[in-house]
Amino acid sequence: MFKKIIKGGHRKHSKSDSLDTSIQGHGLPGSGNPGSGTPAVNHASLTKPSSKGPNPGVRTSLPPMFAVEPLPLFKGVAVADRQNLFLRKMQLCCFQLDFSKSSKLVREKEIKRQTLLELVDLIESGSGKITERCQEEMIKMVGVNIFRCLPPAFHENTGREALEPEEEDPYSEPSWPHLHLVYELLLRYIVSSDTDTNVAKRYIDHMFVLKVLDLFYSEDPREREYLKTILHRIYGKFMVHRPCIRKAINNIFYRFIYETHRHKGVGELLEVLGSIILGFASPMKEEHRLFLVRALIPLHKLKTVSMYHDHLSYCIVQFVQKDYRLADTVIRGLLKYWPMTNCQKEILFLGELEEVLEATQSQEFQRCIVPLFRQIARCLHSAHYQVSERALFLWNNEHIVGLIAQNRQVILPIIFEALEWNIQNHWNEVIHGLTENVLRMFVEMDVDLFDECETQYAEERARAREVEEQREMVWKKLADVAAKKGGDHMVTV
Repeated sequence: MFKKIIKGGHRKHSKSDSLDTSIQGHGLPGSGNPGSGTPAVNHASLTKPSSKGPNPGVRTSLPPMFAVEPLPLFKGVAVADRQNLFLRKMQLCCFQLDFSKSSKLVREKEIKRQTLLELVDLIESGSGKITERCQEEMIKMVGVNIFRCLPPAFHENTGREALEPEEEDPYSEPSWPHLHLVYELLLRYIVSSDTDTNVAKRYIDHMFVLKVLDLFYSEDPREREYLKTILHRIYGKFMVHRPCIRKAINNIFYRFIYETHRHKGVGELLEVLGSIILGFASPMKEEHRLFLVRALIPLHKLKTVSMYHDHLSYCIVQFVQKDYRLADTVIRGLLKYWPMTNCQKEILFLGELEEVLEATQSQEFQRCIVPLFRQIARCLHSAHYQVSERALFLWNNEHIVGLIAQNRQVILPIIFEALEWNIQNHWNEVIHGLTENVLRMFVEMDVDLFDECETQYAEERARAREVEEQREMVWKKLADVAAKKGGDHMVTV
């Protein structure tokens, strides 16, 4: 008897036992009935009892990879059995398959893909109301698949010097054949009219939303496109998450501006923000004004601003259109981060400036005239003809011309010298023609002011020539005195 007890205590483990215990369970539901065809395997040591499951006393875990078998279609089972089948399909879709080799586990990948396709069709069709428990397990399944450690950027992974973002080849997520179906399932669930917001927000909670925002770091543009749409829908449907989303985006921008300087998802986040800003009430809340000043405007200083400038410009203009009093703040912010040596970036700024000025009223315009047109004057006589051309195009905008006409007494004296320099010295003939058109407009606005500026410019040029002649005379005298004292040792240049 003693020998039998000892032998029973040290029995040899079977191969299936060793495989089962090597798989980490997620506590997902399953019938646990070996004869039912479900892929669930019972493990008393891996999971806790679930009071919500069909068999509360049974502990379930994920089956080994080779045990994945196709499940029957929903239309092939009785209505009473569909909830249990739905839960089993969710459990099957929780498998994390290896996509590093396309030839590995091909059968299992296809089974999972077909199951995901059927689930997407089910949610999209709205053919049956999904119970709260099924919704909970579906969100768990989505989380298991999409919330993962993102691979490092190419330059971080290889150790090579970082390239400009626009020069890098787009990254392709290996698991995208499954991942995009999971995203599609989540999107269809969120936008479905059958989805009860009060129920869904228990599972799509603040933590879930924050994890979704973390995925915007993904290098795959297809994934970021899905995330953009899903975040937009969450913001529209779940009012409770709106402050959380705005604050999280704010923090992402802070980290991007002041720490990492690299984030592929900034453009998509700004695109979502463009829609959010449209819903802001007027006058603007202090929270939103601070977001503009501390996050959006500083985004202009990044070297990679061209990657997301269109969406950033749209957000900035929306702020000005919502509250005209912000125009002065925005214009001064642009001037603060105006590029000094990057001509292509300067052209982007001039385009954005035109859009902002088009939404600016006269009172706000008058507050920033002097610093604004000093910068425009520097652009007018830029050696880069595209910068000069873009600055001259401002006079093609009727609203801006109207603002200039009202304040011509201040503006023309500031930019007259730059316009005259273009006529006399600029190498590009197109710039000559555009400059002549602008001068002609000022003559039509106020010929007396134009003549006064022309006279003042001529006097300043004459004084400048006199100063230059006196300087040359002084240097000549100094050279003569030095030559007399130094004799043959003096070298004049």
